[in-house]
Amino acid sequence: MRQLSPLDAQFLHLESETTAAHVAGLAILDSSGGTVHRDALAELLLDRVHLSPALSLRLTEVPFGLDRPYWSADPAFDLANHLFETALPAPGDDEALAGAVAAIHERRLDRSRPLWEMHLITGLAGDRVAVYTKVHHAAIDGVSGAETLATLLDLSPEGARERGPRPAPPAQDAPGLVEMLAGAAVRSVAHPVLAARSAIRAAGDLDAIPLAGALPGAKMIARAARLVTGDQQRRPELPELPGLTAPRTPFNGPISARRDLSFGSVPLKEVKKISKAGDVSVNDVVMTLCASALRSWLEERDALPEEPLVVGVPVAVRTGRAKDVVGNQISAMVAPVPTNVADARERLRAVGETMSRAKRRFAVAPASWLGELCSLLPAPVTSLATPAIFRLAGSVFPPINLIISNVPGPQFPLYMCGARVLAYYPLSVLTDVSGGVNITCFSYDGMLDFGIVACPERLEDVWSLLGHLRDALDELLAEGVGDEFCDGVGVDLVTG
Repeated sequence: MRQLSPLDAQFLHLESETTAAHVAGLAILDSSGGTVHRDALAELLLDRVHLSPALSLRLTEVPFGLDRPYWSADPAFDLANHLFETALPAPGDDEALAGAVAAIHERRLDRSRPLWEMHLITGLAGDRVAVYTKVHHAAIDGVSGAETLATLLDLSPEGARERGPRPAPPAQDAPGLVEMLAGAAVRSVAHPVLAARSAIRAAGDLDAIPLAGALPGAKMIARAARLVTGDQQRRPELPELPGLTAPRTPFNGPISARRDLSFGSVPLKEVKKISKAGDVSVNDVVMTLCASALRSWLEERDALPEEPLVVGVPVAVRTGRAKDVVGNQISAMVAPVPTNVADARERLRAVGETMSRAKRRFAVAPASWLGELCSLLPAPVTSLATPAIFRLAGSVFPPINLIISNVPGPQFPLYMCGARVLAYYPLSVLTDVSGGVNITCFSYDGMLDFGIVACPERLEDVWSLLGHLRDALDELLAEGVGDEFCDGVGVDLVTG
């Protein structure tokens, strides 16, 4: 058995009537061979579900929420509780698909079962089917989610037949009631000491921790904490960041339980050309495209703030094989994005400089700072207080405007049930604190696949934001960024 970490448990606690804390992906498959149907998916899942703990374990709750839950095997596992099928009405276009997936995405997972669902969606135009899969964020992060997906995919159409079953890992029995209550009692007694240690460790790095480092007196507190603990480790000089006060935008404020989404792809080779010509990373180009799209959307509504938007960027800190471990090993960067810069070239340059400084600051911050923060309050208090704190913070002083995430993926075709995966669109979480829009992209087989999730009360017409991403790439090409590597022709955003 394994107990959830404070960070894992936090993803459970933040769920409310308006927040569902799962991450998901929408795979578009070529169905011309007719190999993708419910029976084939059921056979695939039964053969491989044991390869990923995130798909085979369920929560065992401690009575009265006195401690964090445990992961244990589900003795009554039934695939019918996890695999579903939906047929779209004609004409089965991408907007109809997005509407059907949004209705599934906004529903929370049943905590009495392993925390995942898979939905086969048929009726798409153009000899395609879709497979939407969601897994609770308490069980996976971006890296482990990609590796969990990989257990269901093959390198060739024949892979499903060539790959034999693997032995199941040892069962993880649920802890007994007495054992759980005893553990809760011990941790309750020890918590003040452990929390004090976490607070002291965090204080020693306060000047490097995102957002906290910008607080008045952060450097002085950090130096004092290091002096008290005798920490003589020499730290590099931290680069200064512009102000990290998130401006007010339509994205920010209390969210509802409703979700809208859009999805589409841009050629990775064009992004790499701009990256090389501008001497910035691919991720910097992605951030620039997102900043440009957000700027255009806000400008159209006379809601563009004079200050840059502030974004949260999840960062994987996992070591080893992610799919062999259930839970999260992530941290986060917080950085301004130059939505206030009008020129496309200057915007790209500003993103490169700002993200470089943010990365250097992140390298100094402890990788565990997010987990340490989640462990400061005892489990019963955290579970009760988190939804209210998130709601209040989102209304009064949102720390960021939105989350933008870029997950690397394989640059070769993959297959599911013998059918080629044409695209894979990641879909993530919205909270009151992180804003009513989330942009995530996944690089796969020569494309960057974007998934945008929004609360319609905070951002209407989510497809227009996707269109602005296409325009942003066209704008950079029209400005001549990457002329020496490409012909400068605008790039269409490919959907579906």
